[in-house]
Amino acid sequence: MLLEIAVFNIESALLAANAGADRIELCENITEGGTTTSYGALKTVREKLAIPIFPMIRARGGDFLYSEDEFEAMKKDILLCKELGFEGLVTGILNSDGSVDMERTKQLVDLAYPMEVTFHRAFDRSKDPLQSLEDIIACGCQRILTSGQVPSAWDGKELIKQLVEQGGDRIIIIPGSGVNSGNVLQLAEYTGAKELHTSARIFVPSKMRYAKESMKENLQSVLVDEEEIKKMKKILKGK
Repeated sequence: MLLEIAVFNIESALLAANAGADRIELCENITEGGTTTSYGALKTVREKLAIPIFPMIRARGGDFLYSEDEFEAMKKDILLCKELGFEGLVTGILNSDGSVDMERTKQLVDLAYPMEVTFHRAFDRSKDPLQSLEDIIACGCQRILTSGQVPSAWDGKELIKQLVEQGGDRIIIIPGSGVNSGNVLQLAEYTGAKELHTSARIFVPSKMRYAKESMKENLQSVLVDEEEIKKMKKILKGK
């Protein structure tokens, strides 16, 4: 049972690893659902952690239909991640009709080799999940991260189970979104998934002693909950 933790900053990556994360999904911009991390953060986390790290390759927030310039930027980011020695990456591209953009996805997979590729939750926005599964396998991806095409993986467990069964040993299906210590074991047992994904996020107040009241803003930041990660690891180890 492998537990992947999504992190959105350097401190969270270090905390997650310390709490026992098996793998890190590294990204930025939590409000956008995750985008590609800066070069400085990528290099810093890579230098400090020995566990597998999969950076997200996503040019921007919003939909998963990218311009040619955005696609070129994503390819450059993949080459950078390969140069820095990451074990894999997380990405996904759709066509405007909701199908998987197989041509571009395969280009990214080929460019990333020998890094592994997870097709992220762009999958949850695809039109036909079972056909998308086959298309993603054909592109050479090793994993699909999904909540079962609904906001919460627990609510999407029926589809996730179907995907696990259809994918068999051809691809790894990773349930993610809303996964926590209260449902992680039940979700794994019901779906047959061998890898689980969570952000285990908490929001912490700013450490600034001075705050400009006239700005009327809350400068809290997102971190991972170390105790929640440890609890999930203990539960999965018991399995």
